[in-house]
Amino acid sequence: MQAVVLAAGKGTRLRPLTDDKPKVLVEVNGTPLIEDVFDNLIDAGATELVVVVGYKAEQIIDRYGDAYRDVPITYTHQREQLGLAHAILQAEPHVDGDFMLMLGDNVFRGNLTDVTNRQQEDRADAAFLVEEVPYEEASRYGVLDTNEYGEVVEVVEKPDDPPSNLVMTGFYTFTPAIFHACHLVQPSDRGEYELPDAIDLLIQSGRTIDAIRLDGWRIDVGYPEDRDRAEERLDNGDVDEESEDDALAET
Repeated sequence: MQAVVLAAGKGTRLRPLTDDKPKVLVEVNGTPLIEDVFDNLIDAGATELVVVVGYKAEQIIDRYGDAYRDVPITYTHQREQLGLAHAILQAEPHVDGDFMLMLGDNVFRGNLTDVTNRQQEDRADAAFLVEEVPYEEASRYGVLDTNEYGEVVEVVEKPDDPPSNLVMTGFYTFTPAIFHACHLVQPSDRGEYELPDAIDLLIQSGRTIDAIRLDGWRIDVGYPEDRDRAEERLDNGDVDEESEDDALAET
């Protein structure tokens, strides 16, 4: 299965770490974010990496060239950062069939293969990892609601009043139907073409969208303190925060 990596962002909230480099080359414990993403995707079965670049793209291209761990890389450019749905469309000419999608600024340690297996076994039109976060943090993400079968029935991008605390994590699988939906998306109030709006169009057209709970952890590295938190988690041997809390409660 091909894998699309969204790596075009400027990372303005990560300054000064991004003053001289694209967001995805910010290092966590000496490893660039995008390299950790590549490793996760290849371990999940990616046979080709399609990387959507933009800000300071030449640094990414010069660093990784045409392959990583013997997996070929194709680059495509997002000339303007107009949202995730717009970014996905830049990959459309290079994708043939079902594909994985990962945001280039996430550090993942979790059950990615559960998502790819669901996509292949159930032929869902989309499947992705979701997690529960504190309600006060939910407005940073795409927030969703599911039915009793684990199918997604609503997705709202960065809502002021979240309908739940269940959020998308930044790892997805899609059929090519997502491209048609992205073409139909209209700009949001933020002036961007939002991925959750495209997913909502899939839902409204009767497509099946499956949600798989994250078994592990991930950190969206949006601010310098997120980078520090990711380094701390990795230094602790990838131990889950809840497990740490339980251990402390027992002492």
